[in-house]
Amino acid sequence: MTQTILVLNGPNLGRLGTREPEVYGAETLADIGAQLEASAPELTIDLRQTDDEAELISWIHEAVDRRLPVVLNPAAFTHYSYALRDAAAQLKQAGVPLVEVHLSNPHTRETFRHSSVISGVATGVIAGFGAESYRLAVDWIQRSLG
Repeated sequence: MTQTILVLNGPNLGRLGTREPEVYGAETLADIGAQLEASAPELTIDLRQTDDEAELISWIHEAVDRRLPVVLNPAAFTHYSYALRDAAAQLKQAGVPLVEVHLSNPHTRETFRHSSVISGVATGVIAGFGAESYRLAVDWIQRSLG
């Protein structure tokens, strides 16, 4: 059976390619998804994006229930969504990998971006490598699951 990885994306990431390309790059989320599929054809990459916190939480619940590893770019929810953090903690409790990713390096940006409420419950964090951050996360999950 093919391993599925949920690649979940929070608010404004549907605007990649046009939103601050000097910070986030020129690639769209669809471009990133195509790159992930090309780099790991033996996996099923289930790429999703929402601007809705409740929908993102429901997808995390789905991952817990189905025991699906998650690559999560929580975007702005990174810094303040305790509800998303509590949902993500359930992945940790269930032993399901969760890799937090960011296109930019939050620590080189505005001070409010320096803290993540998600990082403490994530298996790991990859940031600052642009779209490559996603590929590194998928590669790690694939290797960790054998």
